[in-house]
Amino acid sequence: MPSVNSSGDNFWGAASVRQAIEIDGLARALDIGDASVVSLVGGGGKTTALFALGRQLSGTRVLTTTTKMGADRAEGFDPLLDPSDDVLVSQLGRDGVALVWAGIDDHRALGVGSATCDRWSNFVDHVVIEADGSRRRPFKAPAAHEPVVPASTSLLVGCVGAAAFDGVIADVCHRPEEVAAVANCAVGDRLTAARLAAVLGSPNGTQKGRPVGAQFVVLLNQVEPHHDEFVAALDADLGGDVALIEVATFRPVDR
Repeated sequence: MPSVNSSGDNFWGAASVRQAIEIDGLARALDIGDASVVSLVGGGGKTTALFALGRQLSGTRVLTTTTKMGADRAEGFDPLLDPSDDVLVSQLGRDGVALVWAGIDDHRALGVGSATCDRWSNFVDHVVIEADGSRRRPFKAPAAHEPVVPASTSLLVGCVGAAAFDGVIADVCHRPEEVAAVANCAVGDRLTAARLAAVLGSPNGTQKGRPVGAQFVVLLNQVEPHHDEFVAALDADLGGDVALIEVATFRPVDR
């Protein structure tokens, strides 16, 4: 579970928390403790967050998906395909981290079952899961069969790419009809801060499948200074009790 602050309250249980970070500070910003099951859902930035947490968390880490992801997105890992628990434990003992898929089909990595993630949580310190697909669109709402969130999830992270901000829903969203239905608008309307907040806060939207007791945080990706007014409005529309983490656009440093 996410760790607690010095007052003894859960970090995410506090009133509005808004942080602006670089991607290399993600684990610290999420305030993840010694053990966690983190499920990444929604739109843009899930895969980047998955591998960032794999690098930044301490203890043993399993990185996986319960849906599908591009097999070319292994980030230098040699993935284990449907390993036994003994094989997985051996890999973790050697490297501390493992990327695990159920298999590969036509250049797509196939996801493991949610019950498998639940089982791993009994002997792995951190299980980080890409639990949703968005066809590389910056935002989405789930279809009937989505997302695939394990019951052991302690932290649900709703991802939004800044490219979705105030864009036409039909143009910037995966499953635009579902987004419009939850936001009570049309697919030709713009994804305003209020409409985005409606989807992020809904049990039929980004929080669909959130286990009882799981914390929820919104991760905004590729945020630039000119997005500040939109993000401030989003923070207000969420009611001030949902943590927002803004990840700046990555820019390599010239050497």
